[in-house]
Amino acid sequence: MKQASPEGLKWFQNARFGMFIHWGLYSILARGEWVMHNERIQVPEYEPLAQQFSPTKFNAEEWVSVAADAGQMYIVITSRHHDGFSMYDTALSNYKVTNSPFRRDPLRELAEACARRSDIKLGFYSSLLDWHHPAYRFRKESGLAWSDYLGFLHGQVRELCTQFGEIACLWFDGDWPDNLLSADNAYFEAGGSFEYEKLYEMIHTLQPDAVIHNNRHGEPLPGEDIQGFEQDLPGQNTVGFNTTKIFDLPIEVCMTINDNWGIHQQDENHKSTQRLIRTLARAASVGANTLLNIGPTASGEILPVHAERLREVGKWLAVHGESVYGTQAGLIPSTQDGSLVSTRQGKVNYVHALDYISDCLTLRESPAALTKATLLRDGSPVKLTTRGDTSILTLLPEQRDPTDTVIRLE
Repeated sequence: MKQASPEGLKWFQNARFGMFIHWGLYSILARGEWVMHNERIQVPEYEPLAQQFSPTKFNAEEWVSVAADAGQMYIVITSRHHDGFSMYDTALSNYKVTNSPFRRDPLRELAEACARRSDIKLGFYSSLLDWHHPAYRFRKESGLAWSDYLGFLHGQVRELCTQFGEIACLWFDGDWPDNLLSADNAYFEAGGSFEYEKLYEMIHTLQPDAVIHNNRHGEPLPGEDIQGFEQDLPGQNTVGFNTTKIFDLPIEVCMTINDNWGIHQQDENHKSTQRLIRTLARAASVGANTLLNIGPTASGEILPVHAERLREVGKWLAVHGESVYGTQAGLIPSTQDGSLVSTRQGKVNYVHALDYISDCLTLRESPAALTKATLLRDGSPVKLTTRGDTSILTLLPEQRDPTDTVIRLE
């Protein structure tokens, strides 16, 4: 079974920070991306939303600029979510954005905007389930077979791999453990295998540098390049559906800025800049990327509070990015409370002091022969005392950063 090329995997691991975008018909209702299922909206009631979709304020260049300002190296956007509406000009369905009043293809515009830059790649989310497609939910009524749905699914993935230039990744969602699925089989029960072997072989042949991520919450299958954690840091399972075992693959953590992936008009639980930066540092400390989600409005705007938080993260990365991009999991053990984590790049180690507990940071099992410690932000010296395999850093209060004090160790 083919995997992504070594060059593609290396690029992905070095990138460390990406933007996730959930955007579709559900954005009109502004009650989250699962609104069709949660409110049991039937296809005849939901489908007319397509004739209301007119995001006149959408600007691909602006979206890509926000990602660049945030220091994000790739974008992953929903090409089709569970509601079945395709957000690009697919030849395989009439239920698509170019048949809405908008008429335009936003994925193509984003691809062109990314192609004009050298610092951001575009990848695509594709739903494995489809609450709208007759061959997924309505085979009995339509007389269609599971093979008809597979032809549609695989055909759309082929379009994504051949019509938008070089892509960063394919991100699949909708094939979860049985204990996560509703008893409502009409919404969740697949009609057979997704034939991953054929699907992954096609992707790796057409896009050899693109990585494959399948958000199945379990052990990655052959052909999958990434292990993912959703709303949890690697090794954690606070939300109840992540495996705590870390396998020997690159890792990606996907997180929301507030509580929902698609826009929800009542969701104001926006995470602070401090928490977002600390999540990024903690993820990097175990060798993981962070894919941070935004849910734009139906009119095509990124919420101002999300754009603001992203740009604040970008300002921090402009100074401290050396301790995140291109790094590996740290050799210096994290503290049990998570107040201190580390990353490394070559022979250089970076300590991220996230909480001000005392003036001294005790680094147990620190790498041998540490001789120099400096603040990453300005190069000023930090007192370093070595006692066997323990190193102690003494930080003056004025050297502390309330978000994340990063010390460079040589």
